[in-house]
Formats: sequence, structure tokens, C-alpha cells
Amino acid sequence: MENHRELGEILSRIDGRGFKAYKEIQGRYVFKAFNLFIDHVQGDPYSTPSRIRVRVERGRTGFGPDLTSNHSRTTAFCDFLARQFYRNCEECAKQERGIGKSGLVTIDRPQQEILEGTAMVVTPDHVEVRFFMGLPAFGRKIAARHARAMFFDELPRIVDHSLFLSRLDLNEIRQHIEVSEDADALRGQLDSLGLVGFVGDGSHLPRASGIDPRPLGKGNVVPFSSPDRFRVTVSLPNRGAVAGLGIPKGVTLILGGGYHGKSTLLNALELGVYNHVPGDGRELAVSTAGAVKIRAADGRNIEKTDISPFINNLPFGKDTRAFSTANASGSTSQAAAISEAIEAGASTLLLDEDTCATNFMVRDVLMQQLVAKEHEPITPFVDRVKQLHRERGISTVLVMGGSGDYFAVADQVIQMTNYAPSDVSEKARTIVETHDTGRRNEGRGDLGGIRPRIPVKKSFNPFSREGRQRIKNQGDRTIVFGNTRIDLWDLEQIVHTSQTRAMGRAILYAMQYMDGERTLEQVISRVDKDLDEQGLDILMPFVVGDLVRFRPLELAAAINRMRTLEVTQQA
Repeated sequence: MENHRELGEILSRIDGRGFKAYKEIQGRYVFKAFNLFIDHVQGDPYSTPSRIRVRVERGRTGFGPDLTSNHSRTTAFCDFLARQFYRNCEECAKQERGIGKSGLVTIDRPQQEILEGTAMVVTPDHVEVRFFMGLPAFGRKIAARHARAMFFDELPRIVDHSLFLSRLDLNEIRQHIEVSEDADALRGQLDSLGLVGFVGDGSHLPRASGIDPRPLGKGNVVPFSSPDRFRVTVSLPNRGAVAGLGIPKGVTLILGGGYHGKSTLLNALELGVYNHVPGDGRELAVSTAGAVKIRAADGRNIEKTDISPFINNLPFGKDTRAFSTANASGSTSQAAAISEAIEAGASTLLLDEDTCATNFMVRDVLMQQLVAKEHEPITPFVDRVKQLHRERGISTVLVMGGSGDYFAVADQVIQMTNYAPSDVSEKARTIVETHDTGRRNEGRGDLGGIRPRIPVKKSFNPFSREGRQRIKNQGDRTIVFGNTRIDLWDLEQIVHTSQTRAMGRAILYAMQYMDGERTLEQVISRVDKDLDEQGLDILMPFVVGDLVRFRPLELAAAINRMRTLEVTQQA
């Protein structure tokens, strides 16, 4: 390992040379307080910034073992440090150092969720931060003086203010960890309590805007307060006793007028599969880990998916037990999304009528009279939702504002009025009993089993037409896998671009388990198990700081959306 003075000497030697001469600084250097690893040097001022790591001995940081005594606390602690590093990069690093990305120092940007990622790694021996630096250049000529300032002035200051307890607030660290640990503990209790979700009293659910996930200003928010019937008290390791709305297993209907908070509550539940930072307002809004948001996705690819519980008797005898299409309709895409989620292990379905196919959700009595059942291949969801729970143990939480036909199948009904929930279950039942619409249930027979599918390995090709391995993301909703573009626009529970990036690599990793016998669920389970045991680093051949953990349910959904996907159905 070279002394840091060697880095300074190299920079002086290459000053003014072409940008590619920066490759000479690649290596490891010892600084007074940390070790510096320059893992990869960018080839051009405009290309992806250089990959850099800093490692500090754990004993020198002052961070005690209690901060990482379990996986939940370790994840939250790493998240806290990454946020500190990001803020200090924003404050300390100067970006006016030349062309392109010259002068940039940054880390994978944290979001409102507390997520496991590779940007910050804490072990019993060391704290390691993985970040990016845009090496400075003017006219593609190395600006060594600016590079020296970045490595010897700005970076040590950022590290000093981010990775040492003496510069941080221990109470703030512990609050961050304990909020996340409590959310994990709460999520872990849901099943034994007979719940699929929980929203703590006092939660602030509305977001700043549709594109800003930060909380809406407190002056404009009605604090959440649970109705008596659904109020549940739970005991958490740090907060102690906490009361809130417990959403029972079964079929839950959330209704109310427009703009009264129905979708806001559902959104909190769909993102309740993740923990949230202190001050987010949704720290105590959690859902079971198997909760999946379902929506229609016109135009998506479907490969031999069993949608027969919902759609059958299609014209021209098209097989719905192994349904395939390159251009799904709203109803077939929604049926496939449900079947695929069940196949991948989902336990709870979350639906909002605003993003569902109307003809898939319900056929009212007037439509039943005009179009006979023998001419309608769709069995509407309203006639299957109870069976899903009774026969498969799968619960549903559904936002509905336009169809009272769901009153008859709901186990509980929650009305949102001015963002306040109330229990109207008995009132809904009374309406059903006194206003018989004459609508007929079209859910004939049992649901039947959804046939597991086995992915065909040869349909996964990570190479471009030029023969180069090409796996990358385009934003947070697209994966490029070889020559295949995987569109994930309808997967609303992806919250970070680096989750999408990691899923692209995970598809490649999963190929080793595609042996012609393992089902898709078994393949993704093996990947998830490996990630639990070995971490996200196994997805890449070199160290990176921009991978974030995803759920196996989203990995399965991404694979299901590959247009090259081929499967065989298990007999």
C-alpha cells in the first residue's frame, strides 16, 4: 500500500497531460486517518465518475458495537452514515473545476426509505464508504492542482465530518437506528396479530407532490387517527406501546370521496414494505413483506402465465392456462400480474381502482343483463377476491370510490373523510342487505392452482449484438439486458434507481440456477438467500457503491416482463 505522498507525486507528474494519464493514480494509498482506494478511473471528463473507496478502522471511528448488533441496526446505521456523507459532499465539494463532471464528489443518493445498499459497508473491523469523484480537467487536460485539492483537502474534510463519532450526534444516530428497528419489529408482528398492515396514530401520510416523496408541510396535514374498531396496540423494542390502525387479513375496502385520502393511505401501505427515515411521517406505516401493488399495464409481455382463474373461454380457443401475448390488454395484464405475484410468493394484493382495468374489476347488473356470461371471458375480480383469501390465504386491500358491488365481499370497510378513517363496515353490510341489486356472482368453481413455470435459460442473453455483455439501467424503471429492454413502469414499489440497477445484475446472477427443473419462484428464492448470506457484492465482478437491495417479488416481476422470456410449465 503506497503512502499518500505518492499520489501527490503522480498528480504533479501527469499535470497538463491528456485525461487518460489519470489511469496512473489507480491504486491504494495510506492517509493519516483513512485508507484510500482508487478502484477505477474514468476515461473521459464526461463519462461516469471514477469509483473511489475510503476505509477507516472501526476502532478509530468511535462507533460502538451496539450500533450494529443485528441486521436491522446495521442497515440503518449504514444508511445514516451514507446520508451524512452525501450531505457533506454537497457542502464541501466544489464542482466548478473544469469540464464535464470535473470536481464532483458524491455518493449514491439516499431516498426517504432506509435501504440496504453497497454505498456504505460497516463491519466489526472497519467502516468503508464507496463513492464517485469526477476528476478535474480543462479541455481534457489534467488539472492536477484541482485534483490535489479534491484528494488532500476536500475528501479528508468530508470523511472527518461523516465517519467519526466525534463529529456526529450519537442521539441522532440512535434515533435513526431505533426508528428503523421498530419498523422491522412491527412488520414482524403483523402475521401473528392477524394483520397485513399497520398505520400508527399521529402518522403524516401525504407527500409534498406526486414527484416529491418528502412529507407535505405539517401545517397542511391531518395527523392519522385510527377508528376504535381497528385500533391495535403493539409493543416495540424502542418506542414501547404504540397504537394505530391495524388492517386485518381478508378483504379490506378503502372508500370515500375524491381527494379525501384513499390513495394516500394505500400508497403508505404499498411503500410500507420499507422502513422510513425519522421525520418522514410514515415511520409507523408498515405492511407485510409480501404485499404487492397490482395495476393494469397495457402493452406488456406475458409468457405462458396461468390467468384462467380470471379469464377463460377466449375466442379462437386461446389457452388461458398458459397465456402468452406481446401486447397485453388492461384486463389480461392485470390478471397476469396477480397470477405472477401469487406464483412468486405474494401474501397481500394492493389495488387502486384508478389504475385498474374497469372490466376486470366488476360487471354490474346492467352489463350482466346485456352481455350474457357465456359471451364474457372475464370473471371479474369482485367474484374472486373472497376466494383468494379463503382458498389461497391471500388478502386484498382495495381502494374503491365508484362501485358499491364490493360492499358484499368486503370483510371490513374503511371510509376516508378529510384524511380521517372511520369504520363503516356495518353500514356497508346494511346497504347490501336492504338494496339487492340482483347482480349475479360469476365466480364459478374453485380458483384452482396457478401452475408454476420453469424459466428457460437460453432465453436470457446478456450480450449485445456486438458480443459485449451489456446490463444497465435507464432510470429507475428500465433495465437493458443484452439487446432486451425490460420496462418496469408499472412496478410502483421500486423506490430507488439502484434497485433497478441491482435487479439487472441479479437476472444475470440468477441464470446459474436455471437448470430446467427449478421454478421461477425457486430461482429467485436462491438468489435472495445468497444475498442474505453474502450481500449485494456478489452481483458484480468488482466493487461498486450503487447497488440497493430489492425484493424477490420485484425480481420475479422484472423477469416476467422480459420480451425474450421463455418458460415451460411444471407438470
